[in-house]
Amino acid sequence: MAAPSKPTRIGLAGLAVMGQNLALNIAEKGFPISVYNRTTSKVDETVERAKKEGDLPLYGFHDPESFVQSIQKPRVIIMLVKAGAPVDQTIKTLSAYMEKGDCIIDGGNEWYENTERREKAMAELGLLYLGMGVSGGEEGARHGPSLMPGGSFEAYKYIEDILLKVAAQVPDSGPCVTFVGKGGSGNFVKMVHNGIEYGDMQLIAEAYDVLKSVGKLSNEELQNVFSEWNKGELLSFLIEITADIFGIKDDKGDGYLVDKVLDKTGMKGTGKWTVQQAADLSVAAPTIASSLDARFLSGLKEERVEAAKVFKAGGFGEILTDQVVDKKKLIDDVRQALYASKICSYAQGMNLIRAKSIEKGWDLKLGELARIWKGGCIIRAVFLDRIKKAYDRNPDLANLLVDPEFAKEIIERQSAWRRVVCLAINSGISTPGMSSSLAYFDTYRRERLPANLVQAQRDYFGAHTYERVDTEGSFHTEWFKIARELKN
Repeated sequence: MAAPSKPTRIGLAGLAVMGQNLALNIAEKGFPISVYNRTTSKVDETVERAKKEGDLPLYGFHDPESFVQSIQKPRVIIMLVKAGAPVDQTIKTLSAYMEKGDCIIDGGNEWYENTERREKAMAELGLLYLGMGVSGGEEGARHGPSLMPGGSFEAYKYIEDILLKVAAQVPDSGPCVTFVGKGGSGNFVKMVHNGIEYGDMQLIAEAYDVLKSVGKLSNEELQNVFSEWNKGELLSFLIEITADIFGIKDDKGDGYLVDKVLDKTGMKGTGKWTVQQAADLSVAAPTIASSLDARFLSGLKEERVEAAKVFKAGGFGEILTDQVVDKKKLIDDVRQALYASKICSYAQGMNLIRAKSIEKGWDLKLGELARIWKGGCIIRAVFLDRIKKAYDRNPDLANLLVDPEFAKEIIERQSAWRRVVCLAINSGISTPGMSSSLAYFDTYRRERLPANLVQAQRDYFGAHTYERVDTEGSFHTEWFKIARELKN
């Protein structure tokens, strides 16, 4: 295997598809790179690809020592291995040959506290550490991902020149990378990005269900609708790929492939972490939570098949009412409901990031995060530009819903949103994402909620006290005693 004539600029360890593609992207941008993988066949495969894809300056190594030694000092090595124990193992293997001032970057979907633990452990060895969220899937990694590095600012400065070229480039707002903040903030932001992605995908699935099950749209019509939507306010990667999916025929039989895919959604854990963090920080994130619940329920395929039999026998079909709907009107209503729900999902994600930033003292810039999500990543959308502008107008914005522009858009769309949710409920189609987004909006916009009754109950059975609307202080009432006297 050809060795580099002089030390390479950077190293990358972990050559599954994401690692290979990111390494090739870096090499293509003119930075000579060394690569290593525990299973050496992957190294050879990557070297072969580099030759094929333009004789790129990529050099493969079969052993960790020669890999580390081949990189210019201070050395920078990106790891793209499975989160958890494999990361610790890779760090152990590589750090044995690294020197003070060298730097390790974890580009996987890692739990943010693991990154903070590793950053401390590395500092004791005199090594720098970054946890970097990478979004965009295989294509993004190869041609320009969204990058979310957090941890040592000094380490970020070592490779800023590389990241600025490797990241997705958006004409009006620059490369989709920024130094996110200290500690595990890069991983945390990527985790919430994935939570928002769960919400987005669920909302799109619900739009599909209503249009197909109630509107009776064919796959061809659905492809046209989503292609059309992708020219307006919903312009985004997820809408674009959804339109593509509806156009792909089954290569193993008749009809369309989407209809042959089992209705059971997998998951890796970042959505679950997002919901757990929201609960820990007392931040309402119902759209993201409902998307997670929907995945759990989709996993119960066998139970759902049996349940359908039970309810069919009782006269309950898949769709409750076979009503005739105005297709054109329905398509327009669903578009508006999808957009309004999406605003709620992003509002929840941004609020979660802000709450964590305050708790940890990270000083995260929400507008800047919206900017780096505009290209390369899975949730990239034209709508993120509006979010960036909302935070530019007011960095202390309490909630995206009350930004004047977004508030106006929600007001204009709320009738259509309610019509879609009511139609779905009456048809027996679950739209947990759209429904919980609407409930979030309706709860947030109301000055007074029935929470007074819940607090009265808490004081009744647990003497938890309550505050009053008309005077300061904490109060406790002997509800039980008074109620008993009134009954006598």
